[in-house]
Amino acid sequence: MRNKNSRNNREVMKRILGCIRPYWFLVLLSLLLAVITVVLTLYIPILTGQAVDLIVGKGDVNFTGLLAVIRNIAVAIAGTAVAQWFMNHINNKITYHIVQDLRTRTFHHLQVLPLSYIDAHPAGDLISRVITDIEQFSDGLLMGFTQLFTGVITIVGTILFMLSINLWITLVVVCLSPLSFFIAGFISKKTFTMFKKQSETRGELTGLTDEMLGNLKVVQAFGHQEKAQEEFEEINSRLAEYSLKATFFSSITNPATRFMYAAIYAGVTIAGCFTVIGGGLTIGQLTSFLSYTNQYTKPFNEITGVITELQNSLASAARVFQLLDEPALLKDVPGAPALENVQGKVSLNQVYFSYLPEVRLIEDFNLDVCPGQRIAIVGPTGCGKTTVINLLMRFYDVTGGSISVDGCDIREVTRESLRTNYGMVLQETWLKSGTIRENIAYGSPDASEEEIIQAAREAHAHSFIMRMPDGYDTVIGEDGGSLSQGQKQLLCIARVMLNLPPMLILDEATSSIDTMTEIRIQKAFAKMMKGRTSFIVAHRLSTIRESDVILVMKDGHIIEQGTHESLLEKGGFYAELYNSQFAPAG
Repeated sequence: MRNKNSRNNREVMKRILGCIRPYWFLVLLSLLLAVITVVLTLYIPILTGQAVDLIVGKGDVNFTGLLAVIRNIAVAIAGTAVAQWFMNHINNKITYHIVQDLRTRTFHHLQVLPLSYIDAHPAGDLISRVITDIEQFSDGLLMGFTQLFTGVITIVGTILFMLSINLWITLVVVCLSPLSFFIAGFISKKTFTMFKKQSETRGELTGLTDEMLGNLKVVQAFGHQEKAQEEFEEINSRLAEYSLKATFFSSITNPATRFMYAAIYAGVTIAGCFTVIGGGLTIGQLTSFLSYTNQYTKPFNEITGVITELQNSLASAARVFQLLDEPALLKDVPGAPALENVQGKVSLNQVYFSYLPEVRLIEDFNLDVCPGQRIAIVGPTGCGKTTVINLLMRFYDVTGGSISVDGCDIREVTRESLRTNYGMVLQETWLKSGTIRENIAYGSPDASEEEIIQAAREAHAHSFIMRMPDGYDTVIGEDGGSLSQGQKQLLCIARVMLNLPPMLILDEATSSIDTMTEIRIQKAFAKMMKGRTSFIVAHRLSTIRESDVILVMKDGHIIEQGTHESLLEKGGFYAELYNSQFAPAG
């Protein structure tokens, strides 16, 4: 297990270095500034030692030499401050540009992932990866740049300066230092596992919270508050446990290493005093050496802190890279043509599809639709109606057979051109944060004011829009804000009315609209569907009487097919469905 974690860490580190590579020049500049900062910082103890030697004799203070040393110390301090400021600025620039790139890549990848992946993963967990995990990665990366470079260079620099003063005491310091690395390494292995579990559980908690907030009315309507609270507390308890353990292991690193460094400092002090008595060092040199010993151990404390933070950062980065590694949608075939001048002839030939290999859904599905026909699809829940829509739009690809538009296999043309030729109105409405005008013109951003208003009139949305505070400039919140479900659906219908493509898909498009409005919308739909191939999915069978062909589906198969009147005369499954909705109460 440890070998696997180490291997995973190495892979993650390689990928992080790959993210850093485009900014190699800034990294080199930061490294140069770190060297300048460290050299100037380490030069100050030499000057301090010289100053001590200039005043150590009783009644023998060399004021001229002392003033020169103080001036040099002031220059070194000023140079250190300037170099450190530029280094920190560059490190911030590197870190936040890398994080910006990573967020952009992740968000772009989310948009090209198969719908099957999005459906199988909680939205809260995906949001957590894009926001929280990348933020955690950012913190670790910034600490690595600001402290790791300086720390390593400081260690090397102090060893060189100490060697210039006394070889044997330097060897004592260097030989005792690996003990602190051993302690830090042992503890850091423990922290990674805890931080990984912490990130995963945080994503789980975000997912539950997002789910509850998005459906709070349903939760309250079914009295599910206590159960939801229990579930939240269970996940929150696990998160607290993992966080506590991760914090515990990370927090003991610094005290443990500090204890080792204090012991080293004490040993150097005693050895140095005996060396001074023996004439091997001056008091000023001992002062410089003790200062170097302190500066030598300080970076180890910082580096162990960086290692701890890196464990958290690596765990978070691993989750982000795991998302980026998910295979994207199959790209369009090379040189795939765009669908142009579509007439609307749609054919499904021996189509097979299932979401899970072991669960059969659609088998040997055949359908030929002529241009301009209205095809209604009805059947019980789970029979495959919406799945057919997903296949037509190529949100999913068939596992067998083929679907063609105007004789072209939809897998051989570009997805964008296929979807551009469909207009969709779904039962589940979606509106973005912005003005009503922006939402209606979502698919046609260059539409004129007159075209937007005309589309709203045809969708019977103009009147309620004009009653709003700012009319078409009224800003609505995420998912429609305070609009009613019916109003949101009218805006979605207006969005399609604005840019009428040759083929339409209406999936329970009037399910949230009152009966009077539905009658008006049906008239608008009749105008909209005229001359266009239309697929209508409906549970309310009153909405599909005028369809040219009604497909009755059950368990992924077409079991009946015909007009409304012919299916009623047949007295089969459709007749049962229709009569169950319109039979008089008895």
